[in-house]
Amino acid sequence: MAGHIQDRWYRTEPGPNGKVVKVKTQRYGVGLRYRARYIGPDGTEKSKSFPDRQKRLAEQWLTQIEADMSRGQYIDPQGGHLTVRQHAERWLASLTMDPGTFVGTEQRIRLHVLPYLGSRTLGSLRPTHIREWLRKLQDGGVAPAYQRVIFANLGTMLTAAVDDRLIPDNPCRSSSVRAPKLDLRRIVPWPRERVLAVRSALPEQYRPMVDLAGGCGMRQGEVLGLAVDDVDFVEGLVHVARQVKLIRNRPVFALPKGGKTRTVPLPESVARSLEEHITQYPPTAVALPWRMVDASPVTAALLFYRDRKRPVNRNDFNRHAWRPALDAAGIPYGRENGMHALRHFYASVLLDAGESVKAVSEYLGHHDPGFTLRTYTHLMPSSEKRTREAVNRAFDDGPNADDGPTTAQEG
Repeated sequence: MAGHIQDRWYRTEPGPNGKVVKVKTQRYGVGLRYRARYIGPDGTEKSKSFPDRQKRLAEQWLTQIEADMSRGQYIDPQGGHLTVRQHAERWLASLTMDPGTFVGTEQRIRLHVLPYLGSRTLGSLRPTHIREWLRKLQDGGVAPAYQRVIFANLGTMLTAAVDDRLIPDNPCRSSSVRAPKLDLRRIVPWPRERVLAVRSALPEQYRPMVDLAGGCGMRQGEVLGLAVDDVDFVEGLVHVARQVKLIRNRPVFALPKGGKTRTVPLPESVARSLEEHITQYPPTAVALPWRMVDASPVTAALLFYRDRKRPVNRNDFNRHAWRPALDAAGIPYGRENGMHALRHFYASVLLDAGESVKAVSEYLGHHDPGFTLRTYTHLMPSSEKRTREAVNRAFDDGPNADDGPTTAQEG
């Protein structure tokens, strides 16, 4: 048996005849009598108390603890006493993710998880509490896609509690708990006329940003972090090597989303736009910390910048340049009409031209071609259209009426 049972009501000591006798302690008749004690896998002593007449129950409990430790299924009995808030603080402090990702994760836990579940202990958390919490998110008007991100953050946090042997299982993984469903609205790419209308309504120094996003598939932060050395006008390539991110509204340089650099083709039309831009607005050296706000600065000759060699703040750009351009073009302002819409335009142009999903995925910097396919499959030419076009190309001059593919051939 792991550990031993302490009797708090009696102690043993040598009797007059040399035999061991039981003597009542000062705690006799007060409180729980038996204390089951053992050393846990972390080297610290654990214990649980039992009332009078339940020594056998205490022994069974210790036997179960020993069996769980031998099977690798041991759960710290005290671990479940931690509140969700206490565990969240420890979990967040242990994360080593990208600083920008950490800020978003911390905000989602703090704003959307702790107000509802923070005071509950880990051991008391049940699937019904998760279902009720998800319903509150839904009733609170949180967007389905954002609900899924919050739910994923909580699920990861509770998985860590399982891994740390604080709780036996994760209530977010229960079969009765369903992740929030995504809004299945299909992406509707902007037509060319809308792209050009927004471009012409932007301040002149920002118009080439539309060309890079809509003509090279770059994200907003990647456009803002593009340096003149990243553009190869001779080979017709753009090296997407960095982005400008905001960490608590403070700009830093960082790798593109997913931590991957990539190279995309530079169309001649976009190259001409950039050459004219560079002539009118020469690149300027901007120094920013790398990844973290307190890191050493890195310098890049950016194509887009503000006064005094400062990077363009995306929030200021969206508020004072992008939104007025949408208004001028008669386009409602909303998430679907952010600058990201230009990447959808880029993808739709390539897919309509017959470019492979794999190539489009690489140019967009997606982590998986399957994600690209799921996102844009409805924009790909239908099999019927491809069949008609393939046959039309094979019979450019039209099939011979007397000896076409439908005419039976004599042997």
